[in-house]
Amino acid sequence: MIIEALLAVAILGGFAVLLVPDRYAGKLAFGASLGPLAGSLWMLWEFDGDGNLLFDAGARAFESDLSGTTILPVGPYDVQWIAALDGISLPLVVLSTVLTTLAIVSAWTPIDERQSQFYGLVLFMEAALIGVFAALDFFVWFVFWEGVLVPMVLLIGIWGGPRRKYAAIKFFVYTNVASLVMFVGFVLLLVGLGDAVTSFSLPEVTQAIHDDQLTSLYGLSPEELATVAFFAMFAGFAVKVPIVPVHTWLPDAHVEAPTPVSVLLAGVLLKMGTYALLRFNFTMLPEVAAANAELIAAIAVISIIYGAMLALAQRDLKRIVAYSSVSSMGYVILGLVAYTVYGVGGATFQMLSHGLISGLLFMTVGVIYNATHTRMVGDMSGLADRMPIATWVFVAGAFAYMGLPLMSGFAAELFVFLGAFGAEGLQYSPIFTAAGMFGIVIVAGYLLAAMQRSIFGPFYLETDYEIGRAPFHDVAPLFVLLGLIVVLGVAPEVVFDMVEGATEPIVENANGGGV
Repeated sequence: MIIEALLAVAILGGFAVLLVPDRYAGKLAFGASLGPLAGSLWMLWEFDGDGNLLFDAGARAFESDLSGTTILPVGPYDVQWIAALDGISLPLVVLSTVLTTLAIVSAWTPIDERQSQFYGLVLFMEAALIGVFAALDFFVWFVFWEGVLVPMVLLIGIWGGPRRKYAAIKFFVYTNVASLVMFVGFVLLLVGLGDAVTSFSLPEVTQAIHDDQLTSLYGLSPEELATVAFFAMFAGFAVKVPIVPVHTWLPDAHVEAPTPVSVLLAGVLLKMGTYALLRFNFTMLPEVAAANAELIAAIAVISIIYGAMLALAQRDLKRIVAYSSVSSMGYVILGLVAYTVYGVGGATFQMLSHGLISGLLFMTVGVIYNATHTRMVGDMSGLADRMPIATWVFVAGAFAYMGLPLMSGFAAELFVFLGAFGAEGLQYSPIFTAAGMFGIVIVAGYLLAAMQRSIFGPFYLETDYEIGRAPFHDVAPLFVLLGLIVVLGVAPEVVFDMVEGATEPIVENANGGGV
């Protein structure tokens, strides 16, 4: 019942924060967030599972299975409460709780109005994120999936910048339409399975598909039906990732969102899309993924290069980091389509690594903005002398993004490149891998240029604000994230071993099916 406890603490904490005066809201929210954080860290410490929870019931760690009890009948299908974790989902739950706690602390300085509502929404979003990574009933999972959308739209639309309403509406429209397309794709699979499934259980659906239970539907053969469902779900999840060309909502949302919200948006919400691609598309329908491997790899490489080129053209530090996320998520897609242990495992490790690095960079940009009241490269220079802690942490985070050895970004990209280069089922895999590696050169270009113009050189600030030492609660989260990045870079096996145990069955199943 540990998963339910995490959900309950986050939800009850959110309601409690809503009821207290603003002056107590931040501290109470921090205290409430420590419960899910401690619970997730305990699960990480106790975890000794092996296998993938969609294939093996024995691999479902911390399982809560009430499949014998129907929550809600939906036509011929039963909605049930099934929640569990494995080596793929557990690290993402830990990432969610860590970033939520640190984002709450980083919000103490910039959020100075309607604080009770702000922190309450953050805790509600944390509960929904945990549910997305833990739920194994599609109906329940979809409720959590959509449940993340509501607080995020409000957080951007109420506490965001001058164009916050535009950014919030754009985010809402993009992700809502994407969810509808994805939902249609999964329902096609469900209907195509006919009597082979009686519930929305993801393990049951996965097993039925792998047992060749798909039938013809609406004039589509089973193979055509699987292809249509695959690309419907792929399109829906691609918006959440986001992948080029459905990425345009992301920079607007990041620029207008307050910094703590940007941390959660880049650090965790984008991982919802890549996690869902891994669970649904690349686990349930490996034959379709393999048949379209070159197309998917091309999309991944285009996202890597195009996202990096867009970042190179930006002057706003937030936009630079936002477009970097588009590029980084391309590496995840490239690793997934490789269907090797290093490829799929590296993609999962990249989700975790990018969540930490992007969270660090957004927090650092927030600390700089709190002092200078500008994010524009060119409006400031020589900040290294005036803000040494924040700027040097920013330098460390930038080098982590570039893949500096002994930092998590290096390990994640190395795993992906090793997996993609050795992918026997992917034609021209060395070319795709080399093109992806070229993206690192562009990343180095725009990050080094941004640092040189804003951090080094003679001091210059276009505004008249006095730059003082940042409060301890602003810089403390930076060191926590930097420490985690270094730990995963020095000893990636701390996480990669459990990730490998959950991704090996995916690769073996794909190979067994001729992928």
